[in-house]
Order: sequence, then structure tokens, then C-alpha cells
Amino acid sequence: MAKTASKEPAAVPAEGVDTTPLPANYEAAQAELEELVARMEGGSLSLDESLTAYRRGAALVAFCQQQLEKVEQQVRVLDGETLKPLPMNTAGTAATESGDDL
Repeated sequence: MAKTASKEPAAVPAEGVDTTPLPANYEAAQAELEELVARMEGGSLSLDESLTAYRRGAALVAFCQQQLEKVEQQVRVLDGETLKPLPMNTAGTAATESGDDL
């Protein structure tokens, strides 16, 4: 028997889901995110536009976090071990190796 084509409707993105592709790199995502925040803080967006901007911003933040995690993993591989915390001095700030942190 011949197979018949499925009569199910094509997949439609859920309402409110941002289908805009993510930027090519971390720097582009960060620049877009900064622009988005400035527009939102400007107060000129409608409620729907604000919601769309918020969703896009959340996607950009997630993308940036993923990119940072990838780079951190590459540093771990290059370092040959897990990252070590930066030593702190008694004032609770990062100690410098030059010895002038007195």
C-alpha cells in the first residue's frame, strides 16, 4: 500500500516565542542586549513590545551564559585542571602578585 501524507498541521511556534536567530558570537549578543536594555529603560515601548523585548533579552542572556561556559571549559582544558579561585587578601579584594597591595 502507498503511504498517504500526514494531515497534521505544520509546526507553528508557540505564541510569544522569539524565532529570531541568535547572534553569531558573544560580543554581538552583548551589544544587542545592551541596546535592548536601553530601549526598555527609555520607556517608549508598549506593553507587548516590552514583553517581546524581555523574552529576547532572556534568550540573549542564556546564549551569553552558554558562550561563557564554553570558554571556561576551554580554559580548564588549556590549564589542565579545574580553575582555582583568585586568592583574596585580608580586605576581601583580589591580592596582586606585585606585592603592592598593602
